[in-house]
Amino acid sequence: MTSRTRQVRRAAALLGAIAIGGAALAAAACGGTSNPDKTATAAAKGGANTPAAAGTSAATKAAASPAAQATKPAASGASTTFLIADTSLGKVLTDDKGMTLYTFKNDVAGNGKSACAGGCLVNWPALTVASGAPSKPAGATGDAALITRDDGAMQVTYNGLPLYRFINDKAPGDTKGDGVGGIWFAAKP
Repeated sequence: MTSRTRQVRRAAALLGAIAIGGAALAAAACGGTSNPDKTATAAAKGGANTPAAAGTSAATKAAASPAAQATKPAASGASTTFLIADTSLGKVLTDDKGMTLYTFKNDVAGNGKSACAGGCLVNWPALTVASGAPSKPAGATGDAALITRDDGAMQVTYNGLPLYRFINDKAPGDTKGDGVGGIWFAAKP
């Protein structure tokens, strides 16, 4: 085997690993498995039922999007899970980076379920935590709690309604998701 052939094979293996990692990140961002190793293994085997196997180009785009990056679980412990910020809509709930949080009209308060799954989570990523109870900032009068999503992720709720971000909000204070379809609304404290 020539040196050039070995270099080409190494580059191909590296690109494959990057694609699988991106697919695992996209799957986690879209409500897929929370175990990147499991997703990457399934994608490498060509598992058609895994979110990562749905298409590398779509997975790569999702992994590169701000929404995919914004789905990192909020830190648990002393810091608050969400904040209150002043926006053009008045005071709204935001994540720890200042991105507006939303509620979904199709969710039923207090039933412990989210009506947003699959493709819905691409545009409306759930606010999740890795572990621990959610905490709220001073001035938030409602109850903060958690529900377990079908994929096992722990989603934060406020007054019984699951909280989400919006993919088209690009900067802290953006409220582009408020009123979308008449079913998405900025969460108010």
